[in-house]
Amino acid sequence: MNRIERIQEMLATNGKDNFLRHALALEYIKTGEEAKAKELFIAILEEFPDYIGSYYHLAKLLERSGEREQAIEWYEKGMSAAKNAKDQHAYNELQSAYEDLVY
Repeated sequence: MNRIERIQEMLATNGKDNFLRHALALEYIKTGEEAKAKELFIAILEEFPDYIGSYYHLAKLLERSGEREQAIEWYEKGMSAAKNAKDQHAYNELQSAYEDLVY
């Protein structure tokens, strides 16, 4: 059984576990299934906007896919969420990636 199958099996019993959903999205990226990863990251963030770690990965995925404006939007949302959560490390990472893209 590969990693994706193992994660999906675990999600079958706990479908809203964001750690597992995030891990699955990262596995999708590794296997080139970026559309599935994008869909999963967006689902996580729409349901749980305070799940800070997914903002960076979603925005980077969008950036790689040439979806610049959407990447900027998700970086901005992530910076706002990180600021609200008082997560300075995540805020700095998002801000750095944002500035690299915008400037």
